[in-house]
Amino acid sequence: MNAQQQLTPPAVGKPWPGQGGIYLGLRHYPEGLCHLIAAANDVPGRHAFGDYGVSVEALSRTDGRANTNTLIAREGKHPAAIAAAEYEADGHKDFYLAAIGEIHHAWQYAPESFATDWYYISSSQRSAYSAFTMYFGGGCQGYSGKLNELRVRPVRRFLQ
Repeated sequence: MNAQQQLTPPAVGKPWPGQGGIYLGLRHYPEGLCHLIAAANDVPGRHAFGDYGVSVEALSRTDGRANTNTLIAREGKHPAAIAAAEYEADGHKDFYLAAIGEIHHAWQYAPESFATDWYYISSSQRSAYSAFTMYFGGGCQGYSGKLNELRVRPVRRFLQ
């Protein structure tokens, strides 16, 4: 058992000292049941999904890490994914751009931790021209053009 597995998480929606942000609870992923952490703050500025007019394989609605890896591999064409992947907190460098399901999970369990005045971009592509978004002010999922610059909130996860 590693050191992360021995940690006791806080209540969902509360900061988890040493883990890089706010605890969002448990979710199932390909590697197993994982703790999901949202960065305590948005990445500064607004960032576009990128690659407008190009269909990419970032189609998962549940696995932002897989989507982000796909987007990062496109060599600088995805500013939001790059901004999320470069985020670092509490010594953790494994953040990524959340998939729409992960952002919705955050809205369900910790909406007060997010801004309500603008949309958040996800790593989930909707089409060659748009990506899925979440508006915390009204709890609306939708989509936006890939060129539109929106808020980015990185997340990270690790096995329970």
